[in-house]
Amino acid sequence: MESVKYSIVIPLYNEESGLPVLVERLQEIMDQFDGPAEVVMVDDGSRDGTYELARAAAERDPRFKLIQFSRNFGHQMAITAGMDAASGDAVIIMDADLQDPPQVVLQMIQKWQEGYEVVYGLREHREGERLFKTATASVFYGLLHRIADIDTPVDVGDFRLVDRKALNAFLQLRENNRYVRGMFSWVGFRQTGVPYTREERFSGTTHYTLSKMVKLASNGILGFSTAPLRLALNTGLFLAFASVIYGVVAIALKLAGVALVPGYASLLFVITFLSGIQLAVMGVVGLYVGRIYDEARARPLYIVRESHGFGEKNGPVMWEPEITRDGQRLLRS
Repeated sequence: MESVKYSIVIPLYNEESGLPVLVERLQEIMDQFDGPAEVVMVDDGSRDGTYELARAAAERDPRFKLIQFSRNFGHQMAITAGMDAASGDAVIIMDADLQDPPQVVLQMIQKWQEGYEVVYGLREHREGERLFKTATASVFYGLLHRIADIDTPVDVGDFRLVDRKALNAFLQLRENNRYVRGMFSWVGFRQTGVPYTREERFSGTTHYTLSKMVKLASNGILGFSTAPLRLALNTGLFLAFASVIYGVVAIALKLAGVALVPGYASLLFVITFLSGIQLAVMGVVGLYVGRIYDEARARPLYIVRESHGFGEKNGPVMWEPEITRDGQRLLRS
């Protein structure tokens, strides 16, 4: 059997309306590759006809393979499952909404052939996105770039090409609260960006609701920065210092004979303010403790209900990567 040179990982969630067009464009782009290619589609618990369309595509074209989750595990888990199952020397990650133009993959391949091991798509312009989303994304990426313990590029999503060496390193990271783009920054290797225009969604509406975006942002900040803890500590120290200064001033005024008029409102404000700060600090610490609890349970990242196109791996298997000492990648079920 001929080895695969390129693997394209596509997470799917309720993409029934645009999936046929996506399949056509992927077939067109794969015909331009300089080696054999495969497409690993991951159905993340879709509730429409996405699974049936994806399975039909896999039956028509053996280059298309399909993994179906037992339920919705989330976008980042779907990406991870696709990379676990991919067998190519270079793995391309892209969404199914066609906002990431497949033609950009050819530019990524060119950079990969120049020796870069991670080639990410750099969003120069976003078409069809609301001002609120673009503004909040800009603020988040700028904030993460400043406070993260690693160098994270700005305006970069999950659209990227990853060399097998870098992917093997990534697959060893099995944390539950995943921020994939940050994890690729953490593993290092030679990285570069390919600028492109992020197109308007081909059909339907985005599946990244505000709550999902907030969760992803919190995973990025809490997973790659201790800045919230430092902020909580600094706030506590500042308030403690301010209270000491206030006490010293009050004693000095009392000794100087200055009459101090007691005020119930001011006292209530101070107590309420300090209580709020304490709860906020406890909440920040609780977020980190909760992440520790998630990792301590050591649950699998996802559960596969069915898979098609993987030969003996077809069926309800658990895709778990195992990296040997010589850096080779195996799959175990």
